[in-house]
Amino acid sequence: MAQNYTLYGWHLSYFTGKALCYLRYKEVDFNLNPVNLFTLTHTIKKKTGAAVMPVLKTPQGEWVQDTSVIIDLIESQYPHHPVVPDTPVQKFASLLLEAWGDEWWVPIAMHTRWNYPENYLVFRKDAGEALLPWAPKFLQNKIAERPAKMLRSMLPHVGIVPEQYETMNSWTRSMLDSLDSHFSQHDFLLGARPSLSDFSLVGTMYGHLGRDPWPKRELIEPRKNLKAWLDRMTHPAGFAKLDLLPNDEIPTSLNPIFQSVFNEFLPLVADVGEQASAKAKEIGLNKRLPRRLGNAHTVMGGKPFQRGALPYMIWMVQRALDCFETMRTEDQVRVKAWLKSQHAEHILEMHLPRVERHALSVSVTQLPPISTSSLTT
Repeated sequence: MAQNYTLYGWHLSYFTGKALCYLRYKEVDFNLNPVNLFTLTHTIKKKTGAAVMPVLKTPQGEWVQDTSVIIDLIESQYPHHPVVPDTPVQKFASLLLEAWGDEWWVPIAMHTRWNYPENYLVFRKDAGEALLPWAPKFLQNKIAERPAKMLRSMLPHVGIVPEQYETMNSWTRSMLDSLDSHFSQHDFLLGARPSLSDFSLVGTMYGHLGRDPWPKRELIEPRKNLKAWLDRMTHPAGFAKLDLLPNDEIPTSLNPIFQSVFNEFLPLVADVGEQASAKAKEIGLNKRLPRRLGNAHTVMGGKPFQRGALPYMIWMVQRALDCFETMRTEDQVRVKAWLKSQHAEHILEMHLPRVERHALSVSVTQLPPISTSSLTT
């Protein structure tokens, strides 16, 4: 009998939602295995270098960490119904949206979970039952306090401080309204079937905003089109044979989303890039950078916003820029024309350091030719 893939993760996990919905879309034979305490702190850490989730174990016994790498692997083995568009503008745009969905939404997901106490009962139940499935309830409740304490301690590092609450609240409602409006016209971000961009966005929606009691009630359920998209993404396989928009089109209803990408997220990454370059000059190339550097600055909804500078963001954006660099000249021209229409052609000149991924961190392998702050806010 053929062995299945095993996805280790929790339904309440940001990135498990991304991987879970993707594997359902591809109709890959897999089992979802809730991560218990031993698997998380010993097995996964030993196999991947970090105590993280989700992790995919292949039938060949390989343990794969990071949802982008998981998707790359499955796409190479199951090329039917690809999630990466095959036209240049949609492909480049989907990779930008993957980076935005993975990195920019983290403060929103954590803010809406940990600053509304009614959500904790769901977290405690799910985490406790997963970590110690054989234990009595009082021990499950007690063990769940450990990841909760760790995650709460991270809040200031991702920008979740009282003086920024209203900025995040206002931005979230505005962005969800924009998404709701888009989904009144299109079933998915780029057409009638999901693409890589949808699977990245669903990370914050599946396990956090769409599942935690407060944001589910206050943010998702009132926006019927957004909720319908989330329902489709939860079981997306039935849409796999449909089409993305023709003629490599990016719908204008996504303009508010891309303005966030170009004017909020990428300036943050540019700041992180400068800090990563400075740190690499200090410690040398090919040395693993700290998980977090100093604070990086940008704007959110027109207001100043800062959070911890995570060099991992550079690797995510590097994927999109590498895609552009390998395109044919005529395809690059089309991408540049779209960027110009968004007043964003400057992003191709970000001059980020070249990085290599190591579990949850990166090392700088090459400094940018010219230091620039043209994207910082």
